[in-house]
Amino acid sequence: MRGILTAFWTGLAGLALPAHAQTSPVVIELYTSQGCSSCPPADALLHELTERDDVVPLALHVDYWDYIGWKDSYAKAAHTARQRSYARAAGDRTIYTPQMIVDGEDHVIGYKPMRLAKVIENRKRRAGQVALKVTRIGDALEISAAPTRARVGEMTVQLVRYMPKGTVEIKRGENAGRTLDYANIVTDWNVLGNWNGGVPLQMRVDARGDEPIVVIIQKSGHRGILAAAHLR
Repeated sequence: MRGILTAFWTGLAGLALPAHAQTSPVVIELYTSQGCSSCPPADALLHELTERDDVVPLALHVDYWDYIGWKDSYAKAAHTARQRSYARAAGDRTIYTPQMIVDGEDHVIGYKPMRLAKVIENRKRRAGQVALKVTRIGDALEISAAPTRARVGEMTVQLVRYMPKGTVEIKRGENAGRTLDYANIVTDWNVLGNWNGGVPLQMRVDARGDEPIVVIIQKSGHRGILAAAHLR
């Protein structure tokens, strides 16, 4: 999966943004659980992806496997709800782990590194629809964005915080007796507001704390991610 060239946003001329508006990485959401015996290979793959600058790998631990004997210490009901929303948008009836959702559109079932590599490469070939710039100023973030083409449609602006690393000794359930390492564990995923792209976006939001930050602009209705910015 290494050696994939970074894709740069184009078509920024004439926008109310600096000409050096930053590159948008590919966002990879891994839906996983400490109680799932099939998940450790996918968790390890996500850990490898943290070494790359062209992707933003995020682990969203779900709670629907807690009943089988081990309560996931990182799980949040909101993560399960987000995965269900993706399923509804795609017309799927079920959710499962592990699942990777790439840029809000492409679904990769289970541990399939070659399939994931192809999806990432295809995503990076697509022309950007939104130019995004995020700057940290003290305990605040300044977020600026503008569409690079007409008719982008309704979008949501989201702020994600995550814990870079975690190690868990699992004592019960399918992974009983294993000590597993996790990476980029999502702790908060908040919607900052809606934006229709009619005018350039300008926002200033609180960003206190040391956890890394990801700003995501996504089509409403859990559709494609149009832009992302990553501040470690």
